[in-house]
Amino acid sequence: MHTELLHHIQQYIPLNETEKQAIAQHVKVLQLKKKALILKPGEICKGNYFVAKGCLRMYFFDDKGVEQTTQFAIENWWISDYTSFTLQKASDFYLQTIEESTILILESSVEEALFKEVPKLERYFRLIFKRAFAASQYLARYNHNLSREAHYLHFSKSFPDFVQRIPQYMLASFLGFTPEFLSKIRAKKDRHIS
Repeated sequence: MHTELLHHIQQYIPLNETEKQAIAQHVKVLQLKKKALILKPGEICKGNYFVAKGCLRMYFFDDKGVEQTTQFAIENWWISDYTSFTLQKASDFYLQTIEESTILILESSVEEALFKEVPKLERYFRLIFKRAFAASQYLARYNHNLSREAHYLHFSKSFPDFVQRIPQYMLASFLGFTPEFLSKIRAKKDRHIS
């Protein structure tokens, strides 16, 4: 299962065999069923999670008790509550599998030791976080500049895997819609296609 992670890392930085072995020793593999909770509010996030297979999401409940999805992760994506993970403080989020999933965990307790053993991993994570931050900036821009329908159409064109794999109510929550509004957009889109 470490193959996916090592391949992903090597897209950004080269690794020798010793470094690959160090990473494999420090990263744990977890097999989880659909809808398994990895993190709940009030808990401290213990790790940074790499999706080898499956799909995860992060969400919270707003003041009205409505579920709000803030992030998804599919194969070769990292996900974590980085505030809780970095500061070792209680999380405000749920982290849950959407599908049966295989994830690799880099726990906070071993992260520093691994970075000392394989210093170039800090460069890898810096590059990953830059890309993630850039994506969040674009998402904020789309939330402000595009109509809700245009936002959905852009998202479905950019991430067709998500649209096929993620339940409609979760996707609606992520995009800031009600499920009913998303149904109307999809029905309208389907009418244009047929």
